[in-house]
This record gives sequence, structure tokens and C-alpha cells, in this order.
Amino acid sequence: MKKGIHPEYRETRVVCACGNTWVTRSTKFPEIKVEVCNACHPFFTGSQKQKVVRGRVEKFLAKYEGKY
Repeated sequence: MKKGIHPEYRETRVVCACGNTWVTRSTKFPEIKVEVCNACHPFFTGSQKQKVVRGRVEKFLAKYEGKY
């Protein structure tokens, strides 16, 4: 690596909107603020809401009923 052209890479604290914090390494310091993390994102917490939808076949039959 060439000297003097790379940004400084050191420990950085990441802070989520939910209050969760952890330490990582980055060129942006002293702190990175994020909106969601693995502690509050619905996919990781299991609180993701599933939509109740009709099946594709039933939807097709209802749309084209009597046309074929």
C-alpha cells in the first residue's frame, strides 16, 4: 500500500435509533448513527407481519371467471 493516500481506519462506535450500540472499525469516526439494526429490524426479531393473501390460482380464477 502506498503511504499517505489511505484514510485513517480505527475503532468506531455504531449507535442505533433503538439504543443498541456496538464497536466496529471504520474510516468514519468517532460515531456512526443508524436507523435499524439486527436488534430492532422486523425480519431479525420475528415480528414481521405477514399479509394474508389469496392464492394465485384462486386470484386468477376470480379474475377470469366465465371468460374461458
